[in-house]
Amino acid sequence: MNVIAAQKFILKKMENELPGHLFYHGLHHTRNVYNTSVMIAKEEGIESENDLDLLKTASLYHDSGFTIDYQHHEESGCELARKTLPGFDFSLENIEIICGMIMATKIPQSPKTILEEILCDADLDYLGRDDFYEIGDTLFSELKFFHQVKDEQQWNKIQVGFLNAHQYYTNFGKTRREAQKQIYLRELIKVIETY
Repeated sequence: MNVIAAQKFILKKMENELPGHLFYHGLHHTRNVYNTSVMIAKEEGIESENDLDLLKTASLYHDSGFTIDYQHHEESGCELARKTLPGFDFSLENIEIICGMIMATKIPQSPKTILEEILCDADLDYLGRDDFYEIGDTLFSELKFFHQVKDEQQWNKIQVGFLNAHQYYTNFGKTRREAQKQIYLRELIKVIETY
């Protein structure tokens, strides 16, 4: 498996082909998910080099489908992985593990393995971080661009529903992010009560 070459390829493709109006789902998000995946994997005791390589590759490919299709980006990301990763000596079995991780991040998340859980938690790590509002603003701008949300009131109601439905899967997420996420949820509920 030529992991480094695959990573360079997908990062370059995304840098060149991601639309500029992806204020949230830009390359910055992919890099953040990559770094967070590696951190959570370490916390969760993932030591297998093969598992780490697959996780790192999946984290970089997980939103690559946005270069093709906004609505079905997970499926498009898997198509891209299946098309390009054999050229970097990834086995079909490993590509399917990567696609399993990518598809697990589709909302509502549905992880079935520890690697899928790690990628899901890394993808939505910001929900329990200090930069929650700042990152949330970029998602609001993106959804507004696509006419999926009309104003801040609607956005805050969506956020409350999303935070209520969301769960962290890893020990890291549960112990290091959940409590802060609940604080944001309570804050947003108070904001909504003023409408």
